[in-house]
Amino acid sequence: QDAYTRVLMGNIDLSRLVFPASTAGGTVEAFARQALWKVGLNYGHGTGHGIGNFLSVHEWPVGFQSNNIPLTKGMFTSIEPGYYQDGEFGIRIEDIALVVEAQTEKPFLTFEVVSLVPYDRNLIDVDLLSREQIQHLNAYYKSIRERVGPELRRQQLEEEYAWLQRNTEP
Repeated sequence: QDAYTRVLMGNIDLSRLVFPASTAGGTVEAFARQALWKVGLNYGHGTGHGIGNFLSVHEWPVGFQSNNIPLTKGMFTSIEPGYYQDGEFGIRIEDIALVVEAQTEKPFLTFEVVSLVPYDRNLIDVDLLSREQIQHLNAYYKSIRERVGPELRRQQLEEEYAWLQRNTEP
């Protein structure tokens, strides 16, 4: 639970980051790792990769490594911090995000997570989350309810709708 929550914290911290236009992914990647680093943990894979530039899933040159190009509005990337305990378990939380303009005076950017899938509530230690992280998580859950809920209702998927409501409660 501790490791999962710290991976989620990194996912949230990177997802809600506001950064100057033309910032390279490698410059902001540490935001996804800092919650793990604080307790001496890390992961040995990249934090994300471009998606859909040439209709593939793992697409260079977008991503969070030092050799990736600067992030610009309209790019899709994964945000996927993780943690692996050798011989015991592995965690990776992967969201797909669109680079969008931030609501700032100058041209800054941020991410809009478009995956719209709730996280496993049983694995989250809410006491580790900051107020801002909880606010972000609640806003994300509200977005999932508003975007996915009506479609489930339209398709008369009431059991799935009830599941969505339970798993996106604030």
